[in-house]
Amino acid sequence: MLNAVIFDVDDTLYDQQQPFRNAVTTIIPEVAVTDLHPLYIRFRVHSDDHFGKVISKEWTLEEFRTFRLCQSLIDLGYSPLSNDASRLFQATYEAELDNIQLHPAVEETLNTLASLPIKLGIITNGPTDHQQKKIDQLELTRWIHPEHMLISQATGYQKPDIELFQLAEERFDLEPSRTLYVGDNFDNDVFGCKQAGWQALWLNHRRRQAPEIKHCHPDCTLTAFEELTEGILSFTDAVVMSR
Repeated sequence: MLNAVIFDVDDTLYDQQQPFRNAVTTIIPEVAVTDLHPLYIRFRVHSDDHFGKVISKEWTLEEFRTFRLCQSLIDLGYSPLSNDASRLFQATYEAELDNIQLHPAVEETLNTLASLPIKLGIITNGPTDHQQKKIDQLELTRWIHPEHMLISQATGYQKPDIELFQLAEERFDLEPSRTLYVGDNFDNDVFGCKQAGWQALWLNHRRRQAPEIKHCHPDCTLTAFEELTEGILSFTDAVVMSR
């Protein structure tokens, strides 16, 4: 029987695109409205692909943040920003993150799961202080004990590293086959947890195309936040029935 549900944070518990859009329209007004979503997708891609260089100390955090923004702009045919403008964007983006809120459907899901004999946890990629600030703003300790939260930079690993999921197993006292991971990113979340023998729920609300990875498929795919509570509960029922 499923006895633990572990969540990603960014774009899984809240809509990460909104604070990004607000920062772009404020600092880079020349970006067309129709390019805001593609720019956000490129920003996420470069975040996921290159944060490992911060963990390995190949890049500073500022170098990483400047690169992911400027390369995203270049990808869409815009000019890169100066270092000063990049720092201003990051400051504006962080200020916007001060206003993030749980998606209402996610709050409903957490309330429902907290009433069940199911352990809850967090595994999130990113800088320790930055991600902790989001966790605090979202008030996740209302449902999840701080000792059941892992931030990648603090561990020396990042999703999809199998070592990060194995560390969670040790610290959270998880049984892989009875643990469900919920995340929006196929490469980091689905591939990462499946490597560790966990079960995967892909919250694909951005409706991205799944990459061609042999022998790696989510156990459940949802396309809207509003499907999350029913999806997890029905998934849990399916697990119970299959045993």
